[in-house]
Amino acid sequence: MNQPQDEIKVLNIDHLGIIAGIIDEMELVELVNQQVGIKSKEMLTPGQIMKAMILNGLGFLSAPLYLFEQFFIGKATEHLIGEGVLPSHLNDDRLARALDKYYAVGTTQLFTAIALKAAEKFQVKMNSIHLDGTSMYVHGEYAKPSEKGVNSVKIEGEVKIQESEPESDMKAIELKHGYSRDHRPDLKQFIIDMICTGDGDIPLYLKIDSGNIDHKSVFVDRLKEFKKSWTFEGVNVADSALYTKDNIIAMIEMKWITRVPLSIKSAQEKILNIEDNQWTDSEISGYKMVEKSSDYGEIKQRWLIVESEARKKSSIQQVNKQVEKPKEKAETSLRKLSKQEFACEPDAKMAIEKLSSSLKYHKITNIKYQKKAEYEQSGRPSKLAIPTQINYRVTGELKTKLEVIEAEKTQAGRFILATNVIDKNELSNESVLKEYKAQQSTERGFRFLKDPLFFTSSVFVKNPQRVEAIAMIMGLCLLVYTLAQRKLRQKLESSGVCVKNQVKKLTNKPTMRWIFQVFQAVHLITVNGHKQVSNLTVEHRKILSCLGTVCRQYYLII
Repeated sequence: MNQPQDEIKVLNIDHLGIIAGIIDEMELVELVNQQVGIKSKEMLTPGQIMKAMILNGLGFLSAPLYLFEQFFIGKATEHLIGEGVLPSHLNDDRLARALDKYYAVGTTQLFTAIALKAAEKFQVKMNSIHLDGTSMYVHGEYAKPSEKGVNSVKIEGEVKIQESEPESDMKAIELKHGYSRDHRPDLKQFIIDMICTGDGDIPLYLKIDSGNIDHKSVFVDRLKEFKKSWTFEGVNVADSALYTKDNIIAMIEMKWITRVPLSIKSAQEKILNIEDNQWTDSEISGYKMVEKSSDYGEIKQRWLIVESEARKKSSIQQVNKQVEKPKEKAETSLRKLSKQEFACEPDAKMAIEKLSSSLKYHKITNIKYQKKAEYEQSGRPSKLAIPTQINYRVTGELKTKLEVIEAEKTQAGRFILATNVIDKNELSNESVLKEYKAQQSTERGFRFLKDPLFFTSSVFVKNPQRVEAIAMIMGLCLLVYTLAQRKLRQKLESSGVCVKNQVKKLTNKPTMRWIFQVFQAVHLITVNGHKQVSNLTVEHRKILSCLGTVCRQYYLII
């Protein structure tokens, strides 16, 4: 008699169990269901769909959300998302409806609610926050916000108009051409403004704007919205886009640190007029600083002029290149001008002065004007011949503006930080520099969002409302990623444990991306209804012990 064969099922978990565990620890599914609402007979709740989107987004397989269902084929969807959830349930239509629901609630409101809960659960510190913005570009045709009830969908090059549900009173972002940080002025874009904390680069606030928004005009509003949502009383840090007279006046009740644009005249003067004995070495190697006072915008401030040794060397090399490059062009322009004829000497003078004033690193000296008479008959004119016309030519010599070059080399590697916190006992000069350097936390977040292995550097959904909702999901992926990385690093450091990095060296500060790669080829195996996880190594177990009980449960480590 034949023995019945064992029923064996093998599905992938890989690193997705870590992501699912962090999401559960954030209580994201429950919070989203509460914020968005659950309709009767829904197969998947809005929270479960959002969890699936984040799993997709952090899959690091360059699988954008329009390949949503295909991403989950072969993966343990029931184990990761919920009982009865199959890849076929995670289709484009369900995704689109969920995005519409998130937009209806409000993307900033929903992100803030999730981030607030996560910050509380993971005890994220918020002594200071960092604000910055970036652009993300889009492909395809989009309905204008004024075209209510209509979506344009690009299908194989043909644009078709489809009816959609009526828009709510909320105003959709406008996908427009604007200043492109990705050097793609040919594509429409939207803007992401983000606030992160220096404690683990955790994003706490996300605002999606239209593609032509000027950061100078909205940064203060973003900080005020954040202050209101989080009852934040710490120091606000941003780049030079924040520093305008109107902005610093509007921030009179906030504490802030920002970079001063060197286009401001008083900044140009202060950055050059420094004696050697005024510098103080920073605790940060390679930096020195000088403190100055300022009342720019009639706001009392402390200015910190900082010089970076590494940046100074690089900037001086750049200045030398910038001097040589335009020299050849200036010499060519001067030769052409010397062959040109003018009707009068004032015209010749105006032309050569215009050329000289257009040169940044050079000037024209030893200027001479020559008359050239023209006669009716060719050949050598007689002494009594009267010229029919007199033209003028101008010549000169090209000289380097040594004083300009020396001034640029002097200020090379220097920048100015400003703060309205005057009391150095509350915020020392060293703290000002350290907080500004921590501005990289937001920049790292943007690099993460634009990484080709993440969602994608561009967005493919076909209306502005869903673009905005997708951008929020991208921000939530960054939130989950940074929370996981922060938790792992903190536990490794506190326990004195290290893990191997990409080159097999021990570290207590691994990137979460590397940890995700380490967990490739981890499978959930079901044999006759009994589950077990295969390919878990000692290194895997060490990492999971640091990430906590919730993550371990997905790998059946109880």
